[in-house]
Amino acid sequence: MAALISLSFGGAVGLMFLMLGCALPIYNQYWPLFVLFFYILSPIPYCIARRLVDDTDAMSNACKELAIFLTTGIVVSAFGLPIVFARARLIEWGACALVLTGNTVIFATILGFFLVFGSNDDFSWQQW
Repeated sequence: MAALISLSFGGAVGLMFLMLGCALPIYNQYWPLFVLFFYILSPIPYCIARRLVDDTDAMSNACKELAIFLTTGIVVSAFGLPIVFARARLIEWGACALVLTGNTVIFATILGFFLVFGSNDDFSWQQW
């Protein structure tokens, strides 16, 4: 129960930083909200690889490594997009810092979710 509450708190804090980077009156640009697509896309390769691969299969390492590679590319893109926006002067550098802080918190929350709830294959909602 404590893990679920802490993950919810982490997600709320991360989204708060993202919204502050967008909605504060000194920034007032909503371009950083495109980072939400990366939040949605980041767990997908690993979830697909976990469903497709049997642990006894010899090809499982290659499939998992490809999923981790794609996830890493998505995460790096999520950190790069606000920097590109700031360099192009679409957003201010302060907004970029808030979005990068939100990215760190959100991706740590996503990682925490997979570490806490992804360890067993017989996942059930009963353990909450």
